[in-house]
Amino acid sequence: MNFELNNIPIRTLKPRNNGITMVMDKGMSTRQAQDFIEVAAPHTDIVKLGWATSMVTPKLEEKLQIYRDAQMPFYFGGTLFEAFLIRNQFDAYRKVLDKYKMEYAEISDGSIILPHEEKCKYIDILSKQVTVISEVGSKDDKKIIAPYRWIELIKAELAAGSWKVIAEARESGNVGIYRETGEVRQGLIDEILTQVPQESIIWEAPIKAQQVWFIKLIGSNVNLGNIAPQEVIPLETIRLGLRGDTFDHFISM
Repeated sequence: MNFELNNIPIRTLKPRNNGITMVMDKGMSTRQAQDFIEVAAPHTDIVKLGWATSMVTPKLEEKLQIYRDAQMPFYFGGTLFEAFLIRNQFDAYRKVLDKYKMEYAEISDGSIILPHEEKCKYIDILSKQVTVISEVGSKDDKKIIAPYRWIELIKAELAAGSWKVIAEARESGNVGIYRETGEVRQGLIDEILTQVPQESIIWEAPIKAQQVWFIKLIGSNVNLGNIAPQEVIPLETIRLGLRGDTFDHFISM
């Protein structure tokens, strides 16, 4: 930090197991990726190339090399996995991971119907090749999953080999753990946290009010995902009580 200030919340240090900021790259150019790294790298833990944008992003290898040079972990969005799987091309997907020297992969079923036991088998298989991040929750706002089922799914995926489990919200922040208004499903979150360690979950929180809510509930070192590149610095100030939304919260603590 550029200044000395007393009583700032203590942030975990990179590489972190909790306090993670996962950033959503929805198709940044190589120049934008360079600018992003210059500004946000100290506060970003991993970059997700959203859904299947990696398939149509120009100069993909050059952009991935920018992230490698900056020692910034990255991975392809889970929708790409689903797109290969539904076409019976799982082995081809694994070859794509090898071709691009991927160290992480996301396994999700937000857009397809996939029996959960089968999903866990894919997690187990890929966890021997890469670090797996799996995702629970549907992209369909009409599909509501009961809290007990969220807990069962998360626990099973962690047991199958997931490093972290993402709680679905989409980049819009109005499905999964949120109502269609963007409001947090508080009862759901409370129940999940009675059964699952908070450091095992990355909560997708693309909207500032959602980020504030989780930071006030869990603390500065909550794992948050689907953060827009231009929102990384603002998020870090919220984590540290240096923005009005959490200023009084941390002073009172």
